[in-house]
Amino acid sequence: MDALKPQRNEPARMEKLAKLPVFWGLEGKRVVLAGGSDGAVWKAELLLACGAELHLYCEESELAESFAALFAKSTMLTWHDRLWGADIFKGAELALADCETDAEAGRFYDAARAAGVPVNVIDKPEFCQFQFGSIVNRSPVVVSISTDGAAPILAQAIRRRIETLLPLSLKDWSALAQTIRERVNLRLVPGSARRSFWEKFVDRAFTERLDEGSEERLLTDIGTQAGRGGSGRGLVTLVGAGPGDAELLTLKAVRALQAADVILFDDLVSAEVLELARREAKRMLVGKRGGRESCRQEDINEMMIRLAKAGKRVVRLKSGDPMIFGRAGEEIAALEAENIPVEVVPGITAASAMASRLGVSLTHRDHAQSVRFVTGHSRQGKLPDNIDWKSLSDPSITTVFYMGGRTAAEIQSSLLAHGMPASTPVAVMISVSRSNEQRWCGSLAQLAAAITRLGVNEPVLIGIGDAFGAVSSMFSGAGTQEPVSAPIQKPANKLAG
Repeated sequence: MDALKPQRNEPARMEKLAKLPVFWGLEGKRVVLAGGSDGAVWKAELLLACGAELHLYCEESELAESFAALFAKSTMLTWHDRLWGADIFKGAELALADCETDAEAGRFYDAARAAGVPVNVIDKPEFCQFQFGSIVNRSPVVVSISTDGAAPILAQAIRRRIETLLPLSLKDWSALAQTIRERVNLRLVPGSARRSFWEKFVDRAFTERLDEGSEERLLTDIGTQAGRGGSGRGLVTLVGAGPGDAELLTLKAVRALQAADVILFDDLVSAEVLELARREAKRMLVGKRGGRESCRQEDINEMMIRLAKAGKRVVRLKSGDPMIFGRAGEEIAALEAENIPVEVVPGITAASAMASRLGVSLTHRDHAQSVRFVTGHSRQGKLPDNIDWKSLSDPSITTVFYMGGRTAAEIQSSLLAHGMPASTPVAVMISVSRSNEQRWCGSLAQLAAAITRLGVNEPVLIGIGDAFGAVSSMFSGAGTQEPVSAPIQKPANKLAG
């Protein structure tokens, strides 16, 4: 099996965390809160919502008026008209305080630590063992967002985005899941049948309204899954990972990654994309990259078949779109020959990402009547012998060569030999949509020399045709023929607004 794994620094299954996210059960637990400010009111509401027995220590003169509403509606809140002291920590699950000065905060922090009680001093991170995140409440579904205190406004913006994605009805669906979970566990053994049921449950939670017949339909699904008894046959999903930027993944691709038992991924799949996969999924690098050690296609096919026959949900994760220069046809044929179900989830192909990054329409009606995607190397590692160079030499045809870095000189000479003007605009993009993305813009006459300078160690995309004239002019400046080569920084995500 090791022979199938080219050497590469594989991404960590879990990247470094600033803080460990923990959801703490406080039902019926004693929690102490020192201070009666408006800031303390919010923490009190949060703790009471979790079912805590909250003891508030504050003199009446310092008690905010907003506490009156809490006293009126909660029997779990006990007010002690006094300052806090070392005696309040006995039997406490958590300790919180709102302190005006660092000196007071330090005393409270030290006292709580001495008593062995986890402590949080409001708005003073240096005196906090734990922190509160920005919360999306669909209880029993609870989402908490933390920026480790660095940018609370950012956390709030993220919360607003998540609020729009999670329907209010998710609360009721989650409660229903709790109701039927025991019956699901009794009828469906752990594995593909149980996971399939819960995946269908999730689909309904996000697309259906909960009604009186929902529970009955779910119980019918349990019986259907149990009746199948597990055929022992899995399935394979060919998933397009796009050019690298994880934000270009489709929702369907993310769902496939979250449902996978095994992920066979290419060398060009980014760590950002793999980070979205199910944590428990086994990840296997089956890299295929020009000029480097690669797994044989036959070995990849055999591996998919073997894993699917063992009942695994296999995701074959490919850079770009599986159906464009991704050898999907060979893999589909091999799987269908073994009667293994296969699905395809399309991805953003590199040429589309290139067009969006450059702001170029590949089929601009003033410049291009058609667009063609051409492979820059064949099975033998060179340009295919059957390319119709005469047809491609028309500048009104937008041509994008994939994996054409090592054959750029031959591409240039062949197009020139078949009549394409040497001044035809050319755009080259390296590692499109990734943090190390670069672009070069110039003319066909300059292509080979430009590739020599840029190198071919990263994925190279070459766009040729009049459609690239606007970007060449924009970067070169009016009246000059000088090419432009520059690294491109990935734009920051806009979370607000």
